[in-house]
Amino acid sequence: MRNYFCSSPAVLAAAVAVALAGAGNAHANGRPDLVRAALAHGNPHVAGELIVQFREGITASEHGRALARASGERAETLVKGRNRIDLGGDVELVRTRGFATTQEAIDALSADPSVEFVEPNWVVNHQAVSNDTHYLNGNLWGMYGDNSSPANAFGSRAAEAWARTPDCSNVVVGVIDEGYMYTHPDLAANAFKNPGEIEGNGIDDDGNGYVDDIQGWDFDGNNNTVFDGVGDDHGTHVSGTIGAVGGNGVGVAGICWSVKLLNAKFLGSQGGTTANAIKAVDYFTDLKLRHGLNLVATNNSWGGGGFSQALGDAITRAEQANILFVAAAGNSATDNDVTASYPSNYPNANVIAVASMTSTGTMSSFSQWGATTVDLGAPGSAIYSTVPVRSKGKTVASYASFSGTSMATPHVTGSAAYYAARHPGSSAAQIKAGILNATIPTPALAGKVVTGGRLNIEGF
Repeated sequence: MRNYFCSSPAVLAAAVAVALAGAGNAHANGRPDLVRAALAHGNPHVAGELIVQFREGITASEHGRALARASGERAETLVKGRNRIDLGGDVELVRTRGFATTQEAIDALSADPSVEFVEPNWVVNHQAVSNDTHYLNGNLWGMYGDNSSPANAFGSRAAEAWARTPDCSNVVVGVIDEGYMYTHPDLAANAFKNPGEIEGNGIDDDGNGYVDDIQGWDFDGNNNTVFDGVGDDHGTHVSGTIGAVGGNGVGVAGICWSVKLLNAKFLGSQGGTTANAIKAVDYFTDLKLRHGLNLVATNNSWGGGGFSQALGDAITRAEQANILFVAAAGNSATDNDVTASYPSNYPNANVIAVASMTSTGTMSSFSQWGATTVDLGAPGSAIYSTVPVRSKGKTVASYASFSGTSMATPHVTGSAAYYAARHPGSSAAQIKAGILNATIPTPALAGKVVTGGRLNIEGF
C-alpha cells in the first residue's frame, strides 16, 4: 500500500441550508472520547492543525478569544454556519502553536465557551495494495457470474445483468479519491462535465467557489486539474471498475457502462486530510442541489485517522441530499465492530461499508470486517482496471491489477448507479436496500458482515 499524508473552501448553495434545516445533530459537541482514544493510539494527523466547530452567533471578539487560547489562527473556513445541518456556527481549519501535543491544543480550545467541538485534521490514505499481473481472457473475474463466459460464481454477476443493462447515462457518480485519467480510452466517453461551467473562461460561472471546475476539483492542489499523471493510478483504477465503457472492444468494462464520472481529488502525493475530505463531500452535495444532477453516490476508497464530527456532519448533508456514501472497510484484517475504522464506521444511513472477497469465495486476507458495521462483501482481490502509466517519457493509458477494499468498494458504487438507472426515481435508502437485499449468503461472510453475503447485481 502507498501511504498518503494528506483549496478554496466550498460555498454551498443556499438550497443546502433550506434542504437541511432542522435535520438535527446527534453529537452537538462531537465525540471527544473517540478523538482522545485515537490520538492515544497514535492515529496520524497533521501537526499544528485542528478542525474547530464554533457556536452559532458568537462575536468577533469571542472568536478571537478562543483562538488566543491556542495561539491559533484561522487557515480557512471549511463550512459556513448557514450550511451546517443544525444551522450552527462556522467550521474552521485552525493552525496552532506552542503545544507539546495535539491533545493539549484541543483541550485549550475546547475550554472556551465559544467552541462546540475540536478535533485533529486526520491523515487518511487509499485502501489498495498493488500486485503484478481483460474480460475474454479471464482477468475481469469481479464482473463474472456462475452463468457468464468466462464464469466465476463469486463475481458480482454484473456480466449476467448486462443482458438487461439500462442506460446509465443520466446517472452521475462522484469519485472522492486521487484524480483520474478522464482521457483514458475506456473512460473518456463517461467523463462528466460540470453543466454550470464554461470551459477555459477563467470565471466561476456557477458560483460554487471554484473556477473552471469542468471535470471536478483538486482539493489537494487547490486547482481545477484533476489528473496530474501516473500518481493518480488509484483514482483511475476505481473509476474504471465503476464505469469503464463496455462493449467497445477495448480493455475492461465497468459495472455500469455509460454512467457519468466526476472527480473530487483530495489524495495527493503525501496523502489526504479530513479538512479536504469535508470539502470534497460538500462539493458533490452542492453540485447535486445546485444543478439538479442525478448524483446518486460517491465512492470513498480511503480511510485512516480517527473520528471526525465535522466529516460526519458532511456525510449527513450528503444523506439529506439523497447521496449514498460507499466506503472501504479497510485493509488491516481487523474487526470494525471492535476497533472503528473511518469513514466506513460512520453510523449515517447513507453509508455502505464494503469488505473484500477473493475469486474463490473467501474473504480477502487483508480485509476488515464487522458483523454490525460492514454491510457486504464484493470482489476486491486481483481486480483488473484502468490506470495511467509512464512509457517512453509520456503518460499513457493502460491497465493493471490491484487488490484492496478500495477495489471492492467501486463494485458497489457502480451497482448503485446500475440500480438507480434500472429503478428511476429511487431514493438513496431504496438503492441501499436494493443492494443489500439482493446479496447472496456466503459462508466466509457469515457473522462477518451485516448481510452475511456478497454483491449480486443480477438480483436487482
